[in-house]
Amino acid sequence: MARRLLLLPALLVAAALAGGAGAQLSAGFYSSTCPTVESVVRQAMSQAVTNNTRTGAAMLRLFFHDCFVNGCDASLLLDDTPTTPGEKGAGANAGASTSGFDLIDTIKTQVEAACPATVSCADILALAARDAVNLLGGPSWAVPLGRRDATFPNSTGAGTDLPGPDTDLDGLVAGFAAKGLTSRDLAALSGAHTVGMARCASFRTRVYCDDNVSPAFAAQQRGVCPVPAAGGDDALAPLDSLTPDEFDNGYYRSLMTGAGLLHSDQELFNNGALDSLVRLYGTNADAFSSDFAASMVRLGNIAPLTGAAGEIRLNCRTVNS
Repeated sequence: MARRLLLLPALLVAAALAGGAGAQLSAGFYSSTCPTVESVVRQAMSQAVTNNTRTGAAMLRLFFHDCFVNGCDASLLLDDTPTTPGEKGAGANAGASTSGFDLIDTIKTQVEAACPATVSCADILALAARDAVNLLGGPSWAVPLGRRDATFPNSTGAGTDLPGPDTDLDGLVAGFAAKGLTSRDLAALSGAHTVGMARCASFRTRVYCDDNVSPAFAAQQRGVCPVPAAGGDDALAPLDSLTPDEFDNGYYRSLMTGAGLLHSDQELFNNGALDSLVRLYGTNADAFSSDFAASMVRLGNIAPLTGAAGEIRLNCRTVNS
C-alpha cells in the first residue's frame, strides 16, 4: 500500500498553541526525558497494523472516545472497579465497540522499559492514533504532548457526550461545539470512518428505513444485516465500502452516492450545511488530509490534564496506588 506522508509541523504546532489548556502542550515535551518515545510507539503500531489493519481504526476510535469524555486524559482506558464503573461499557462504548486496549498495554510496557514513570497513557494514545492514520496511508502531524492521566473515569459522560450512529446533523454540530470543535472539524474528523467496521445494530435502521440511501447499497447491507427477528446484531460491515483498509477520502465519495453506512455519516451530505465540505474532501484528497491533521490536533487539545493535575499511570488500566 502506498504511504502518503503529509507533514505540517509549523501549522499544527501553531494550532496546538492557540489558547486554553492546549497551550501547555508541546511537540517536544519528552525531548530530554524520553527522546525515544515516538519511535517506540511507532514500531509497536507498525507491527500491530501489519498484523491486522483493523487495529489502526481501533486506535482512532479509542482516541476520539477518550477525548470526548472529560478531555484527552486516558480515562477511557481505566477498567471497572467494584466501586467505580468505568467508561468501557457505557454509552457508545458498550457492546465491545471499543477495542485495542491490549495493544495500549503492550506499548505502555515498552515505553515504561525505556522511560519509567515518564510518559502518560494519554500521550501514548495520542501518538498511537497519529501513527495508525499514517500507517494506513494517511497524513502525519506533530503531536503536541504533555498530557497527564485521569485518576477516575466518567461513565455518565460516556453515556451522554459521545454521538450515536443515529444522531442527526444538528446533534452532531452541537456535540462537537460543546467540545470547542467547529463544523469543519466535524466534517474532517468524521473522515476517520474511512477505516473500520460497524455492527449491524448500528446501521440496521439506516439501510431499512432511511430514504436518502442508495438502493443498491441498502440491498447489499441488508444481506449483511438481517431483520431483528433473524438476529445478526454483531455482523460487521466496513464504514467505507470503497477502500475499507486504506486511510483515504473514500468515505466522502461514498457519502456523495448515498452510501454512508451510518445515519450519522449520511447526515453530513444530506442537502445541508456540510455538503460543500464533503464534496471538497471527496474530490481533493490533499484538502482532506490537511484538514484532518489540523482537526486531530484540536481534538487532542480538549481539556488535557497538565502540570500537577492527574498522574502518570504506571498501568493504563488502573490508577496508581
